[in-house]
Amino acid sequence: MIETTNSQLEEQIIQVLNANQVCSFATIDGNKPKVRYMALFHDGLEIYLTTSKKTDKVEELQENPHVHILVGYDGKSTPNILQIQATATISSDNALREKLWSDDMKQWFDGPHDPNYVVMDISPSYIEYSSKGSEPQIWTK
Repeated sequence: MIETTNSQLEEQIIQVLNANQVCSFATIDGNKPKVRYMALFHDGLEIYLTTSKKTDKVEELQENPHVHILVGYDGKSTPNILQIQATATISSDNALREKLWSDDMKQWFDGPHDPNYVVMDISPSYIEYSSKGSEPQIWTK
């Protein structure tokens, strides 16, 4: 594997994030991993996932903030995949909740100010970028 932190790699990572609206999100439940599909939002390398504060994942993050995200595989052959190790915090920041809000969320929440609507703020520390036909590259914080 190639280890690098250059801006070109960051741009490639951001392109993969831009091209994917769904990710696999893993938390730790006790001492076992628990994975689910989540809608993916990001601002540069900062990743955001929205959820209800009443879900298991919020409770799991309070016990252990370490998470893993897989981006780029949707059942078809894909040229670029990200494996992301990160820490997550729960945010109820109103500006962020409004920014990420979409009408699709109305089936679960009353609006962007619903007290149950929270954002998981995911801060990557390690990203493995794999592109078909080349050796994986590593980004670290």
